[in-house]
Amino acid sequence: MSHAKLQTSYIFKVSKKLQCLEILKAKMSETDYLKLSSIPNPKIHQFIAEAAKLCNPDKIFICSDSQEDISFVKAQAIATGEENPLATPGHTYHFDNPQDQGRDREVTKYLVPKWDSLNKNLNQIEREKGLAEIKELLRNSMKNRTMIVLFLSLGPLNSIFSIPCIECTDSWYVAHSAHLLYRPAFKMFQKNGTQNSIFKVLHSAGELNEKMVSINMDKKRIYIDYIEDTIYSVNTQYAGNSLGFKKLALRLAIRKADREGWLAEHMMLTGVYGPNNRKTYFAGAFPSACGKTSTAMIPGNTILGDDIAYLRNINGVCRAVNAEAGVFGIIKDINPIDDPLIWEAITSPNEVIFSNVLVKNGKPYWIGMGCDLPKDGINYSGYWYEGKLDEKGEEIPLSHKNARYTISLKALKNCDPELDNPMGVELGGIIYGCRDARAYVPVQQSFNWSHGVIAYGASLETETTFAIVEEEGKYEINLMSIQDFVSIPLGKYIRNHLEFGEKLKKPPIIFGVNYFLRDKATGEFVTSKLDKRVWIKWMELRVHNEVDAIKSPTGFIPNYEDLRKLFREVLNRNYTIEEYTKQFTIRVKENLAKINRVEKFYRENAPEAPQKLFEELEAQRKRLLKAKEEFGEYISPEKLSC
Repeated sequence: MSHAKLQTSYIFKVSKKLQCLEILKAKMSETDYLKLSSIPNPKIHQFIAEAAKLCNPDKIFICSDSQEDISFVKAQAIATGEENPLATPGHTYHFDNPQDQGRDREVTKYLVPKWDSLNKNLNQIEREKGLAEIKELLRNSMKNRTMIVLFLSLGPLNSIFSIPCIECTDSWYVAHSAHLLYRPAFKMFQKNGTQNSIFKVLHSAGELNEKMVSINMDKKRIYIDYIEDTIYSVNTQYAGNSLGFKKLALRLAIRKADREGWLAEHMMLTGVYGPNNRKTYFAGAFPSACGKTSTAMIPGNTILGDDIAYLRNINGVCRAVNAEAGVFGIIKDINPIDDPLIWEAITSPNEVIFSNVLVKNGKPYWIGMGCDLPKDGINYSGYWYEGKLDEKGEEIPLSHKNARYTISLKALKNCDPELDNPMGVELGGIIYGCRDARAYVPVQQSFNWSHGVIAYGASLETETTFAIVEEEGKYEINLMSIQDFVSIPLGKYIRNHLEFGEKLKKPPIIFGVNYFLRDKATGEFVTSKLDKRVWIKWMELRVHNEVDAIKSPTGFIPNYEDLRKLFREVLNRNYTIEEYTKQFTIRVKENLAKINRVEKFYRENAPEAPQKLFEELEAQRKRLLKAKEEFGEYISPEKLSC
């Protein structure tokens, strides 16, 4: 480009920046105007100006990285009534609409232009039609309110993993939650203007009632414009729908990763200590309410992340970071016995937001907290008393089953010191956790990378849970625990995983876990909540090839003596051969049925699926049929070890 053209382009950009800033100036204080002016990217100014023109806020607050600004956001969340203080210093609570208690699949849609197409199983709407609809819902939605502008980073700052983000919202609760969950990045924006792709979110809570709760549930919409890397959300406050950088931005990150050759995953990250204080890092994909956070928070290990991880091949090594810096966790069943580290963090003076719990006398209560619970109090339904019914005649629980706590990871004693390492951590293992009452054993190791990706990841099957707004208890294939968020063809997503592993010098070992296997006769779970502490220690030893394993038709399973030793060391418990046999018997009939369901799903929903997927499924089928001929339909581990 000639010098004259460069000069013209520069003048145009400066002119555009000044034009947008002038539009915004009337709604900002001088301080906020100077903060925004310090960011040298006119596209950012344009996005904010267009958001302000559409939503018509009275004021615009530019939130920098300063503690003063961040404290102001929290104070405003309380002052407006979106949050209320609890007795413990730093603790607040927030209520969502009874119909806004989880991710809402029905109203979450991709905006798809006429020239493009996505998988038929993804909820979508024609782009121009969807933009017109949601912009009409957003029109004047911030009148008489303040638009808060947040500058954040997905992934550590100034890293190859970093994705710069901006969210405009009129919810102080959403803004407060964002500061607990993400890394403030205003200085990063100031430094370079982040000229690369930026994820953008425009959110409005919409009309609120006297309790400061969104009310127009029939007009709730969450639309994802992957063409412009922009998320629109309106008439909702539930963080999974309104905090655009949770699962909504994950959809955008998956497309970005597909273009650039890395992986954006619905995974926790944990550091597991082995012999001689060795630490091995694991990533793990579990559907909601299937044990992901509790696995990431196992006592004695470190937590690096509980929800979203980015994986890159760096010089042949698989390295990973937590896209987030906090936890938006399900609080149901959190108690001092099963989850002592989380319990300590959320019951001590810390900055914590509780959502959709019961509140009485300044204290939060929830289902499964391990103590006597009040018979009445205030919850998301208003004044609550034991036996209260909703409009359908169904009993309202003390707290919602998807009630949450929001806390910074650094408030946890076991937060891993590598949380903000711009190079991430090297992964030794990847875990795929299902919610399968019928077939898979509690823990097993894949034969190789492709077997793990297909047999444990792509074949992950689970029950739907209360974390999603729909009927519970249905079984569904949940590819890599990311099915709802895959914004590229499913087959391409699987192929990306296979190719990613092939390019690594030493790929992480892949494991499958299932904490929800039930006894066929009694229907009771065959494992306890604490057993996962043993499974992860066994996996750590297998990564370093320090214990042997038994080859079963579905993967390598533990030897009894190794588990007996680990149960004694980790849980100080006697582990019987009867428990072992019940847990690790291979259920041939149920596993064959699973293969049939998985194969049917991909033939119907992923015509572009790689042939390797069907080859791995067929190989597993043949191993099961061969074992059935030799040992019968239910094969105890003792038979396989002979």
